[in-house]
Amino acid sequence: MSVADIAFYAFALTTVAGGLFTVLSRNPVHSVLWLILAFLSSAGLFVLLGAEFIAMLLIIVYVGAVAVLFLFVVMMLDIDFAALKAEMARYMPLALLIGLVIIIQLAMAYGAWDYSTGFETRLAAPAGDVHNTAALGLLVYDKYLMLFQLAGLILLVAMIGAIVLTLRHRKDVKRQDVLAQLYRDPAKAMELKDIKPGQGL
Repeated sequence: MSVADIAFYAFALTTVAGGLFTVLSRNPVHSVLWLILAFLSSAGLFVLLGAEFIAMLLIIVYVGAVAVLFLFVVMMLDIDFAALKAEMARYMPLALLIGLVIIIQLAMAYGAWDYSTGFETRLAAPAGDVHNTAALGLLVYDKYLMLFQLAGLILLVAMIGAIVLTLRHRKDVKRQDVLAQLYRDPAKAMELKDIKPGQGL
């Protein structure tokens, strides 16, 4: 057994264990941490398959953004998870039935699955011995550069549109006027009062 085989089985076992403990863990913070472990192990499997770009995307997007956001939301919200899990026993038979149907469908799909014709040529190494990430970069930034730039522009317009649609200027909120503070006249900003003894303001 080679080192790649040992690494594959180690990553596969940790992925399955991470997914299992994500569902079975009683503490929601521990569930998110097990989910992060499952994502990292899946990234290791992608590296073994030669898809380094997808592995880095998995780490950056899912672990670095989505899972950390889940972790912050779970830690900041005061949710009574005991009350939520108390209702889970009512829906357990329906959940088991749905899980059984999904397992049967996966077994039927796996039984009917077969390689498509010509898969050997598609899985062969590209000409010139170009690295996977380099080949993807050449494809995106050379052949489809205009489409890539247009996709980024559409995402930028969508982000600006979401900000404009959700921005509300409330008139009852006091806001800081920086220019008014900078351009104020110190002579007019303060007023000296001559208070005589026994008098008030």
